[in-house]
Amino acid sequence: MAYEMAVKALTDYYNAVWSGTDMNLDTFIDSENLKLYTQKKIQSQYDMYVKNNVTSNVKNIEIGAWEVEYTSDVDGGYLYLDMPVEINKNVGSYGESTEFLIRNINGKLVIVDWYTGGKDSYDFMVRGDNQAIDDPNIWNDSEWINELNTKQINFSSTAR
Repeated sequence: MAYEMAVKALTDYYNAVWSGTDMNLDTFIDSENLKLYTQKKIQSQYDMYVKNNVTSNVKNIEIGAWEVEYTSDVDGGYLYLDMPVEINKNVGSYGESTEFLIRNINGKLVIVDWYTGGKDSYDFMVRGDNQAIDDPNIWNDSEWINELNTKQINFSSTAR
């Protein structure tokens, strides 16, 4: 079920950044901080694709699973997924990997963190490279979130 949810989240995410469709983040994410970050990420990526006139070049995506690991903790545990995505375009393709942390909160599976680490990815540019995606509570860390918000603002102003 967690894998299927992550596939749906990735599919909705790619549709949002390439076509400007809305992504209902409430379906996947419980954290308001992660929702806000993801909304800014989607808007930034969509703006970049529109600016470069490459929104209609994508034919489909193929999503797999490289690694799945369950970690038990005091909050009931979480699942780590590392999922490769191949983006097939009209001419050529490229791949990137997205990592997810998924937790069961009050009987509902939710994404508590996700990170796409390709060298040109939004997360790589804003959150940094070689991030360890292993803290399901990272989006509750006010200091980290404030730093990240500043990085998002700086990234948005330099990307234009």
